[in-house]
Amino acid sequence: MRSGIPEILAPAGDFVCLQAAIDAGADAVYFGLGTFNMRARSGVNFSESDLPEVARRCRAAGVKAYLALNAIMFEGEVAAIERTIVAAKPYVDAFIVSDWGVIALCRKYGAAFHVSTQMSTSNSLAVSFLAEQGASRVVLARECTLREVADIVEKSPIEVECFVHGAQCVAESGRCFMSHDVFGKSACRGECNQPCRRRFLVKAVDFFEDDEGNPIHESDTAFVVEPHTVLSAKDLCSLGFVDRLMAAGIASFKIEGRARNADYVKTVTAAYRRAVDAVRAGTYTPALVAELTHEVKKVFHREFAAGLYFGRPGADQFTDTENSLSTTIKRHVGIVIDYFLKAGIAQVKVQDHALAVGDTIQIHGPTTGVLDLTVGELRRDEEVLRSAERGTWATLKAPRCRVGDKVFFIERRGNEI
Repeated sequence: MRSGIPEILAPAGDFVCLQAAIDAGADAVYFGLGTFNMRARSGVNFSESDLPEVARRCRAAGVKAYLALNAIMFEGEVAAIERTIVAAKPYVDAFIVSDWGVIALCRKYGAAFHVSTQMSTSNSLAVSFLAEQGASRVVLARECTLREVADIVEKSPIEVECFVHGAQCVAESGRCFMSHDVFGKSACRGECNQPCRRRFLVKAVDFFEDDEGNPIHESDTAFVVEPHTVLSAKDLCSLGFVDRLMAAGIASFKIEGRARNADYVKTVTAAYRRAVDAVRAGTYTPALVAELTHEVKKVFHREFAAGLYFGRPGADQFTDTENSLSTTIKRHVGIVIDYFLKAGIAQVKVQDHALAVGDTIQIHGPTTGVLDLTVGELRRDEEVLRSAERGTWATLKAPRCRVGDKVFFIERRGNEI
C-alpha cells in the first residue's frame, strides 16, 4: 500500500523532548510509560498521570501520539498491561506492540496498534497476516534492504514504517541476551545495559612448540579495543537517500532516540523535516544533504552508516560518514529564574559554566522545548557585563521561556566540518 508524504515520527523521553519534537515539525511522537517498553530505564518515560498533558499538546499541534508497549509480556503481567491499555486508550492514537498477548488485549478493547520492529516482520506475507489480526501499521525489521522494503510496501494492505535515523543494535531486531547474561538486565524488556558499546580488553597470547610439539607459553599482550571497533553498531543516517525512501512508499519515517536529549530530538527531527519537504518541492540536492548531515553531526552520534538498506551484511553505499562523535558539547550554565514578557528578557542564575557575550546557548524546558540563541548583551540591573561567573546572575534577550528552564553553553569541538 503506497502512502503519500511520509509521517516524520520523533522520539519523546520527557516533556522537553516532546515539545522539541513538536516545534521541529514532527507529525507524530512515540513514548513509553515506565515499564513494558524497549526503553524501560528511568528518566526516559512518562507517567500515567502525564497522559492528558501529552495528548493536549499533541492534539493542539495536530501531532499523533503513539504509546510503546513493545517489550515481551510474561505470565502474571497481563492484568497490569491490560490496565495500561484501558487507561491510555483515550489519549493515544495507537499502541506499538510486539507480543501476541498484548495484541490480544488491544483487540479486546478495540485499540489501534502498530506492530513493532521487535517482531522482525520482513516479508509481505507476514505483513498481510498481521493486517488480518487488526494491525494498522507494521514497523519493518531493520534487516530489510531498500528493495525489499519497496516490494513489501507495494503488496501491503496496511501502512509500513521504517527507521531512518539513530542507534542500531548489533543483534537481529534487538533480540540479544548479552546484557541479561552479564548484568541481569534483559534487552527484550527494555533494560539493555549495552555491553556491546563498551571497551573490550583483548589479550593476544603467543604459544611456541618445543622439539616434541608441546606448546610453550611465551608471552601475552593486552590491547584495549575502542567501542566502535568491535561489537558496537554504527548509527543509521538516511539523509543521503531520503528521496529513495520516499519513492519506496514508506508511510512513516521513524527516528530512534527516546534515551537521547531534547537537542538531539530537535536537531534530527528538523533535519528530516527539511529533507522530506525538499523532496516534495524538488529542492533536494547533494548540497542540502551535506548541510543537513553537518547539522545532525552536532549532536550525539556514533559513526554514520546506511544500515542494511543497501545489502546484508554490511554493504554500505552511503559514504558521507565520519568516525566521530558530536561536533558540539553542552555545558550546564544554570536556570531561568525570571522572564519579563514585555521586554523579552530572561534572568539566568549562573550555577556552573560561566556565561559571556557572544556565547551560543540553548534553553531547555518542558513547555519551552529547545531554544537556540547567541548572547548579544548581558546586564545586571543597570550594569552592562562582558560575562557572568558562577554564583551570579544576569539578564539577556531571549525568546519566550519559563522559570525553571535549563540553560546550556554550546561548546564547539575541533572535529566540526
